[in-house]
Amino acid sequence: MKSGNHAEPGLQPDWLLLVASLPTRPAAARMRLWRALKGMGGAALRDGAWLLPELGGVAHRLDRLAGETREAGGQALVLSVRARDAEQAASLRGLFDRGADYAGLLADIDAHARAGDADNKTLRALRRALNELVAIDFFPGEARRQAEGALAALEADAIGEPRAAASGVRRLRAEQYRGRQWATRARPWVDRLASAWLIRRRIDPEARFLWLERPADCPKQALGFDFDGATFSHVGHRVTFETLLASFGLDADPGLARLGALVHFLDVGGAPVGEAAGVEAVLAGLRQDNEDTGGGDDALLAACLPVFDGLYRNFTEGGDAATRDQP
Repeated sequence: MKSGNHAEPGLQPDWLLLVASLPTRPAAARMRLWRALKGMGGAALRDGAWLLPELGGVAHRLDRLAGETREAGGQALVLSVRARDAEQAASLRGLFDRGADYAGLLADIDAHARAGDADNKTLRALRRALNELVAIDFFPGEARRQAEGALAALEADAIGEPRAAASGVRRLRAEQYRGRQWATRARPWVDRLASAWLIRRRIDPEARFLWLERPADCPKQALGFDFDGATFSHVGHRVTFETLLASFGLDADPGLARLGALVHFLDVGGAPVGEAAGVEAVLAGLRQDNEDTGGGDDALLAACLPVFDGLYRNFTEGGDAATRDQP
C-alpha cells in the first residue's frame, strides 16, 4: 500500500484500536483526547475505545495520544486489529462512511447556489469544511467527487465565470429542441427514466423516444442521451439527468435539484438521499411488472412518469407528503 492518508481502491487496510481511560476529574484531559480523536476521524466503538485505519501517519499520532494520556494519569494502549473476513472488513469500513457528512455539505452548497449569495467569506467557509471532511475521508468515493464538483461550480459562479462553461456543459434553449426524436439504451433504469421524464415534462413535450439495443445504432438525426458519445450524457460530476438540467437552465429549480440528487445517488452513488430506497423499490416493481407483461420500454416510461411527477411535486412543496397533514 502506498503511503498517504487514504486507502487505495479495492485494498483493505489493517486497523488500529486505541483503548484509553482517564480520571473523570479534571475533565480537561478527557476532552482533549476526545477532540483529538474526533479531529482524526476516529470511530468510537465504546467509551474509551477508538478505531482508525492504519494509514499514513495514524499510528504515530495514536502513539502520541496514548503517551499524553499516560502523562495525564490515565492508561492507554494502541492495538493492531485485522478483520476476520470480508463481511467484517466491510462493516469496519462502514464506520467511516462520510456520505451523510457530504450530503449535509452539498445541501449547504446548493442552498447558496440557489440564493446566489456566496460571497468570499462563504466560499472560504465551504472550502474549509470540504477540506476538513476530505482529511478524514479514508475511503473516498462518489460522494466526495460530487461535493468537490458542486463547490467548484459554485466558486466559478461567484467569480463571474458561467457554470456551464466551467463544467463543460453548454447552455441551450429548450424551444430549439421541440418535436424531436430522443434515443437512449433499451431497458432503461433510473437515470434514463428520469431523463426521459425531464425531457417530456420540461424540454420537449412532444418528444418521441427510441430505445436502442446498441448505442451505435442511434440515428444521426436523433438526440442521444445517457450513453458514450451521446448528445447528453455524464459530464464531470453530473449524471445525465443533471447534465440536462444544466444544459437547459433548469438547475435553479429547487425541486428538480433535489430530484437530481436522488437520481445521482441511485445511478452512481455518492451523498445519500433519504427517499432513495423507497423510490428504487417502486421503480423496480414497475419494471418487473413491465417485464412480466411484455409491455416494452414505452409502457415502462408511461408507468414511471407519475412517480417522478409525485416526487417533483413533493420536493417542490418542501415537505414529506406522507406526514404533511398529520397533527
